[in-house]
Amino acid sequence: MPPRTSASPSRRSGVEPFHVMEVLKAAAQRQRTHGDVLMLCAGQPSTPAPAAARSRAVEVVDAEVLGYTESTGILPLREAIARHHRRSAGVDVSPEDVVVFPGSSGAFTALFLAAFDVGDTVAMTRPGYPAYRNTLQALGCRVLELDCGAATRYQPTVAMLDALPEPPAGLIVASPANPTGTIIDSHVLAELTEWCEEHGTLLISDEIYHGLSYGRPTASAWETSREAVVVGSVSKYFSMTGWRLGWLLAPAALRRPLEVLTGNLNICAPAISQHAALGAFTEQARVELDGHRDRYAATRDLLIRRLPEVGLRDYAPPDGAFYAWCDVGHLTDDSVTWCRDLLDDCGVAITPGVDFDTAQGHTKVRLSFAGSTAEVAEALDRMAASPLLRGRG
Repeated sequence: MPPRTSASPSRRSGVEPFHVMEVLKAAAQRQRTHGDVLMLCAGQPSTPAPAAARSRAVEVVDAEVLGYTESTGILPLREAIARHHRRSAGVDVSPEDVVVFPGSSGAFTALFLAAFDVGDTVAMTRPGYPAYRNTLQALGCRVLELDCGAATRYQPTVAMLDALPEPPAGLIVASPANPTGTIIDSHVLAELTEWCEEHGTLLISDEIYHGLSYGRPTASAWETSREAVVVGSVSKYFSMTGWRLGWLLAPAALRRPLEVLTGNLNICAPAISQHAALGAFTEQARVELDGHRDRYAATRDLLIRRLPEVGLRDYAPPDGAFYAWCDVGHLTDDSVTWCRDLLDDCGVAITPGVDFDTAQGHTKVRLSFAGSTAEVAEALDRMAASPLLRGRG
């Protein structure tokens, strides 16, 4: 190893990149040169924040100072989030249970610092969201990946946990999941939650895609145990990704550590986003947002119907969110190069599976159907005509 200099990066910074960001960079270059890119790579709603949220933002810009807020979030927002969970999941949530952060990404970082020490083992699914793994590793935790396939709907089970040599310090579950879009059965989530409470494992339930499901019900970990942590966000169902606002429902023992950490790391979440989000939790906004979900459902149906025509017959059931996790092993054993070639060939940007699966991701890709139905239809037309998919049989 070369000698360390004053500007040398730390060993902990040597984590894998989020490859979807590399795809976005390549897509931006293609757009500059060809102007024809169709984006099926990012979990980015193509719709703006709900009208009530935008109106609220305009009002507070004119009327409020918008300085620092309480580090845990303004009380009206925490009250609105508590009401949202009471209505959507039927769980007893008070404003004191809610801690607000600059995005769920900020929430995860603070939570990992608050709950785990260097060397602790935290389990997650494979495939799974890469930022869990990369952030935990940067913070000195050991990541244990549970191999989850079609037999368990790409979700973990108690049997997997029982097979471990010792209980992990934490377990992260996501439902609907990224990248698979699968929803964990309510009884399985309850079993996992109970197992974690019995074995001293912190269950972290990523529920940021709640509200985006297509006929299959979602459940919350707090329906079973308040010793779990629930993660929420305005990014996905609420169509407010760039507003950077997320929250945790936290057990009592973690609230003060989370408050102290976010006060040091972030001071507070963006004040304008906190005020705007009050509009997102209104009935007016809910009607608008449910309309977005209905459009995603129509696009999902189109995708399911046409994926076999394109040559992608093996994929996870997209019960929720807006992703299709597809096997391309009959076409390539290098999903990074294949996705790059597809972008170069026809202007369709999709995400290589190596982001989400460290073992089988070289033969997998993720397609997002968060864009308009017309854009997804055109992207599928282009893919069907591409020589990169002519080997379909």
